Amino acid sequence: MTDAVLLDAPLSRDAASPLLALQGLDKRFGATHALKAVDLAFMSGEIHAIVGENGAGKSTLIKLLTGVHRRSGGEILWEGRTVDLATPQDAIALGINAVHQEVVLCRHLSVAANLFLGDEATRFGLLRHGAMVRAGQAVLDDLGFALRADAMLSDLTIGQQQLVATARAATRGTRFLIFDEPTGYLTRQEATQLFALIRRLKAQGVTIVYISHRLEEVFELADRVSILRDGALVSTSPVAQTDEASLIRGMINRSVAQIHFKESVAFGAEILRVENLSGPGFRDVSLSVREGEIVGLYGLIGAGRSECVQTIFGRHAKTGGEIVWQGQPITVRNEADAIRRGMALVPESRRDQGLCLNLPVAHNLNLPIFDRLSRGLGLSWRAEREAADRQIRAMQIKAASREADAASLSGGNQQKIVVGKWLAHGAKLFIVDEPTVGVDVGTKVEIYRIFARLLREGAGIVLISSYLPEVYDLSDTLHVFRRGRLVASHAGPKVAQETILTEAIGV
Repeated sequence: MTDAVLLDAPLSRDAASPLLALQGLDKRFGATHALKAVDLAFMSGEIHAIVGENGAGKSTLIKLLTGVHRRSGGEILWEGRTVDLATPQDAIALGINAVHQEVVLCRHLSVAANLFLGDEATRFGLLRHGAMVRAGQAVLDDLGFALRADAMLSDLTIGQQQLVATARAATRGTRFLIFDEPTGYLTRQEATQLFALIRRLKAQGVTIVYISHRLEEVFELADRVSILRDGALVSTSPVAQTDEASLIRGMINRSVAQIHFKESVAFGAEILRVENLSGPGFRDVSLSVREGEIVGLYGLIGAGRSECVQTIFGRHAKTGGEIVWQGQPITVRNEADAIRRGMALVPESRRDQGLCLNLPVAHNLNLPIFDRLSRGLGLSWRAEREAADRQIRAMQIKAASREADAASLSGGNQQKIVVGKWLAHGAKLFIVDEPTVGVDVGTKVEIYRIFARLLREGAGIVLISSYLPEVYDLSDTLHVFRRGRLVASHAGPKVAQETILTEAIGV
């Protein structure tokens, strides 16, 4: 195990010259032209943001730079010389690393084991786990991440796992580090810690590529920003010489007047009420949801929001309290029970909890309604195709065909499947946990308009989001969680966002 410490001094390379440059970089997947002759330079020690809609080519670019895919044409130059990047090992050897939108670590290992994966401490052929835990804890403490190195990765929230992936990448001799939607599952406090690390790496001469749909982060962090659209480079400009409206026009070739679209819908009857509900990770929670209402849940990572709704949905057994559904006390024994009663859950992690990645788009979209598509003992293939095609059109899902595996789609299009599969179900209560993580601004508006349609049709929505502006703008009633308890509730006139954040942090 090598010493896992960050550099103490800036790299000596001339900051005015590109560390990595693309010349006519091109990638095709059969008939799909995913990246179209891109010319782009990444300067030493800069933070270079890349923005674009889902399917614009961002994920393809990441995979080319990290050796996952091989280019179809063009060149990649590292310090002025052409490199192949045929494998991930080729990229890592140069100092190119990535922190992916979806965490790709080993959930069955400890945090320390993940930090030093491939570089383990051994003596006489035996693993020195204690030494790795001590070294890993020193790394985490140095980075300001409040995590335990001896914890199992599977016991951490998705956001905490993202911080572990960041710590691993930052301590591997990295010279070129790609962040793909790094704050998707982080609250403002965790994001602040991450931004401090990014600025620290920049000061040490590391080149940062920052990919995010949250444009305010681009203006807070980046030196330059490039726009991709339909696989082509639209423009590159200094951040100081552009604005959010210009970026949006470049990304989607149209103006988005309002990102957080919200309709006012009259409230109807109570759908759900929980009284003093307790379960794994939370206790004594009381709240209600009415027809036409969005109830927001906000809190830091591990505050108990997701655990609460998963217990309501039957994923965990409650340990106390009562669940009342449309005026009647009920016991939700499992997820199937919740679905039969009219609940739908869009989970926090689409890949782990919301999709069957190795199955076709059509199969994923129809999962909740296969019983309606059956004819006797068999499935009506015509009904399945028609139902899937309706949802593909309604959600504007970009896929090669309905038969394409869900794994082949971009993150945003995968999220559209997770949301879209419930629309034909006819649920009464929609629980949506981080519904717009990794989703571009145009798709966000589409999802928010779907929310409005559901509310008009008499449904209620429970919205969980670590992105305070989203949950703040969309919620009719906003509940704040801290350390497993509901500590504040707000309805009616809006209080300041700073008040919400203070309640969540507890200062």
